[in-house]
Amino acid sequence: MRVCNFLIVLFILNPYSMNAQINKSSTTEKENLTTAAPVAKKIAKEITTHNDTRIDNYYWLNDKENKEVISYLNEENTYTKTVLLETEKFQEKLFLEMKSRIKEDDQSVPYKLNGYWYITKYKKGNEYAIHTRRKETIKAKEEILFDVNKMAEGFKYYTLGGISISFNNEIAAFSVDTVSRRQYTIQFKDLITGEILKDKIENTTGGCVWANDNKTIFYTKKDKTLRAAYIYKHTLGTNEKEDQLVYEEKDETFGCGVFKSKSKEYIMIASSSTNSDEYRFIPANEPNAKWKVIQPREKDLEYEVAHYKDHFYIRTNKDKATNFKIMKTSVLKTEKENWTDLVPHRKEIYLEDFEIFSNYLVLEERKNGLIEIKITRWENEAVNFIEFKEETYVASIGLNPDFDSNTLRYSYSSLTTPSSTLEYDMEKHTSKTLKQQEVLDSSFKPKNYISERLWANARDGKKVAISIVRHKDTKLSKDTPLLQYGYGSYGITVDPSFSSTRLSLLNRGFIFAIAHIRGGEYLGREWYEEGKLLKKKNTFFDFIDASKFLIENNYTSSNHLYAMGGSAGGLLMGAIINMEPELYNGIVASVPFVDVVTTMLDEEIPLTTGEFDEWGNPKEKVYYDYMKSYSPYDNVEKKAYPNILITTGLHDSQVQYWEPAKWTAKLRELKTNNKLLLLHTNMDTGHGGASGRFESLKEIAMEYAFLFLIEEIKK
Repeated sequence: MRVCNFLIVLFILNPYSMNAQINKSSTTEKENLTTAAPVAKKIAKEITTHNDTRIDNYYWLNDKENKEVISYLNEENTYTKTVLLETEKFQEKLFLEMKSRIKEDDQSVPYKLNGYWYITKYKKGNEYAIHTRRKETIKAKEEILFDVNKMAEGFKYYTLGGISISFNNEIAAFSVDTVSRRQYTIQFKDLITGEILKDKIENTTGGCVWANDNKTIFYTKKDKTLRAAYIYKHTLGTNEKEDQLVYEEKDETFGCGVFKSKSKEYIMIASSSTNSDEYRFIPANEPNAKWKVIQPREKDLEYEVAHYKDHFYIRTNKDKATNFKIMKTSVLKTEKENWTDLVPHRKEIYLEDFEIFSNYLVLEERKNGLIEIKITRWENEAVNFIEFKEETYVASIGLNPDFDSNTLRYSYSSLTTPSSTLEYDMEKHTSKTLKQQEVLDSSFKPKNYISERLWANARDGKKVAISIVRHKDTKLSKDTPLLQYGYGSYGITVDPSFSSTRLSLLNRGFIFAIAHIRGGEYLGREWYEEGKLLKKKNTFFDFIDASKFLIENNYTSSNHLYAMGGSAGGLLMGAIINMEPELYNGIVASVPFVDVVTTMLDEEIPLTTGEFDEWGNPKEKVYYDYMKSYSPYDNVEKKAYPNILITTGLHDSQVQYWEPAKWTAKLRELKTNNKLLLLHTNMDTGHGGASGRFESLKEIAMEYAFLFLIEEIKK
């Protein structure tokens, strides 16, 4: 490793500043802070595509079995720890502060399924959940299904995956990931004796489905690229090697999964790509039946299926229904020519979800960015809406396993309202709150915070919504720090929900903003289509234009503007700092997807083949050229970059660790200023970070401490 001339900037804090909790270092600590940043060695690798040659000097980091790679990652971790040394006590303060707001003795709202009430509980001091049930009544004797705290003992990482109970309520299938690579092992527990059965199934997606015979399950296995590609049938008491392959998804742009209909009458396999779907089904009472396809896949035909009585109900974009509609067909005649409209397509309303009851049809719709829940009575088509009064919020249909219920469970949250589970009486048209997240902070009152929704002008004339929250005592000015968050890919909408950890920013004078940029579906399906493939740059331009709007309207200034995003949102971070490096004082990029061209050229890497319809296939020159024009790693230049904190996990299956590692190395080589550039690799985890309720808070505390540190340096 070579040594660069980077020196840490030292500063003295104003004891009355928002950041006075950052402790001044001792003389010895200050001397240690002059440690130089590690510099990765360069080994030139030529990558030629379409007669275009790119030189990748850090390609060698793509080998975690190489001791030099691990050594480099450890050196970066040591350097990050050294730079943030004087924030360690502040990080601990933030961690304890965030943890103290969480009710440690807590439990979920009970729900009833197949004769049992299920409740997930947490106990004080525990990192993990305890899964329980009670037979018939909520007052019956508690039965502990899984105490994950005991199960996780001795593991650095532990996740309990999907729990699936047999139809006779006697056996639980469950799955475990102890590596954080989203490769789960399915096991079985006899709920009568408490015995863990010998059956064990490796390398699955985690979930499984029981046939109604209580001995047959269907599950999904992954291929070598971790694509969900195979559906197997397993008979309880047999060896995994005897399992029967019932479906193989041979198209590498598709993934597959298996589930049971709400009616419990059918088992279904769903095969999906970015813009095409195909479903097949068998009766749940006949696990050996021949699978029947509902509608063969067609390019650009998307659909999803629910079952009730004699019909399948289908949410689809058929007939150019861009924002989706609901159609209906007999279970005996399932092909698309038999589908009839039930809820027509509406250009101004995006149909996100639906729920079927015996007496009601419930729709979750998005209009002008905001969710509405619409209830229609089958009998007389009478319509009611659940009303939401805040300016910006998120709501969604909850868990409703009972067809015959006249009550609807749904969730609600906003930037100032803690997450709530509510129940709506569809006959009386009244709502009641079953549970609201408790915030154990005497200073927290929703009225002390202000939320609003603004509309920024994008450069092409579109309007981009920005959801904002701040403490009522935080004044708008060019000196106010503001953290802007974004994602903008896969049609995923980042809604304005509540966060108790975010209070640690808001209470110290930060404004928090979410830019609802193209690539998500905040303004409907077209909003997504305009932020993918050869229109991907709209995502980056929207975010930048939202930033400039906030500056122009005196919410902050470039000296105090920060941006944050993870995964595909990390790609967003990489793109915006290449395009507008001086617009931001600091960036936090979590598990960032930044080496777009090289990754999308490598079909052996997890997720690549399934994402050609999202990013394009660079083996086609038009996509290669466009992708190369924005790929963060390929566009790092000699310029002054903002302060940057990059985080990753060694076992990440979604964005391989070497992408952020290579990006860090190249940025450090080419950046022309002495602003902070830090890489933190969690050597025990993957894409989702630490497991458990509280360990993940330490990662958030580090990110917040970084923001406060560079904000104080700027002052």
